[in-house]
Amino acid sequence: MSAVQSVEQFEFHQTLESAPGTSIVIFSSKECQSCRYWEQLLDQFCAKHDDINVFKIDAGMDQALTEEFDVFHLPSLFLYLNGKYHSALQCEARLDTLENAINTAKELPAEEMP
Repeated sequence: MSAVQSVEQFEFHQTLESAPGTSIVIFSSKECQSCRYWEQLLDQFCAKHDDINVFKIDAGMDQALTEEFDVFHLPSLFLYLNGKYHSALQCEARLDTLENAINTAKELPAEEMP
């Protein structure tokens, strides 16, 4: 069973606002091989970090939300802290670099939502 939870655009904001602690949002597509790899990586990451929530948005199905976040490439990852948008996450698809990217982003001031 996947630790990555699928969320649709009509429940997205409410779900994220009520999520405690650290959350990662991934915009992905079923046809995207890199997206599938990232989803597996995020499952592994969640196994080591049960305090982190991961939410998946199907970019093809939820186009309004995809446009709201200015997603131009897949996969795209975003960091939320205590229900509030914090920043985009950009890193190599490896567990150690993902952890470093999250820790570095947390030390920086929050950005405005795209």
